[in-house]
Amino acid sequence: MQAVQQDNDAGRCELPRGVIIAATPLGNIDDASPRLRLALGRADVIAAEDTRRTRALAQALGVEITGRVVSNFDHNEDSRVHQLIDAARAGTVLVVTDAGMPAVSDPGLKIVDAAWQAGVPVTCFPGPSAVPTALALSGLSVGKFIFEGFAPRKDGQRETWLNGLRGEKRAVCFFESPHRLVETLEMAVNVLGPTRRAAMCRELTKSHEEVFRGELAEVLEHARQGVLGEVTVVLDGADERQIDVADLVAEVMHRVEQGERMKAVCKEVSAACGVSSRELYQAALAAKK
Repeated sequence: MQAVQQDNDAGRCELPRGVIIAATPLGNIDDASPRLRLALGRADVIAAEDTRRTRALAQALGVEITGRVVSNFDHNEDSRVHQLIDAARAGTVLVVTDAGMPAVSDPGLKIVDAAWQAGVPVTCFPGPSAVPTALALSGLSVGKFIFEGFAPRKDGQRETWLNGLRGEKRAVCFFESPHRLVETLEMAVNVLGPTRRAAMCRELTKSHEEVFRGELAEVLEHARQGVLGEVTVVLDGADERQIDVADLVAEVMHRVEQGERMKAVCKEVSAACGVSSRELYQAALAAKK
């Protein structure tokens, strides 16, 4: 595919032709970049996740929108993309979401892909994003990390997803709804173990910003008190020295033979060693057969 070179030195008063992906403030209006302000006022077309919120943002920034504002969200992005590419061939199309960087678990990816396919120039006006903000605030080992988007909603899919993260050495960042946060953290404690370090970040850059860091069991207890707002979770990478579950089965079986209940023993041993109580229990059951 032919490379498309964008002229980002087009001057402080003019916008480059093509598609512009621009980050919008997560909450603090002062995080809006000068280039975002320029684009909101000068773009021929603004493709917005929520047109009302984008107009409110421009008003708060003291920017008068002169171009056409159209909606571009999850349910109409497919049908909108060709119209936006045609507009980008003739002028400037600004793509924004409600908060943060488009295409990062938000609308925007399809128009960027289509622009590359069509040879239409694409550039980015960088700025706020919840992912690097949460990673930086977590204080965890985030030199290497993966971003997982939103956690799966269904229990089976979520458990499979978490099992896939058990041996992940890199930090893991993901989004979660405040309504499902406790459920997800409960399963994370069972699958990843209660001592895995984590940080729960909510309402980033806003007046009620909160970052709670601790072991997963501690983060879960905090979340049970009630959490509101946008939530980003960071999990520390798996400890390379993590104890193998198989190594603990002998201890469990010995205590069971002494008359203790297997489930209670597995819960106690897993909490002490930072392993999944569910996995230890299943391994002990298999050894008993």
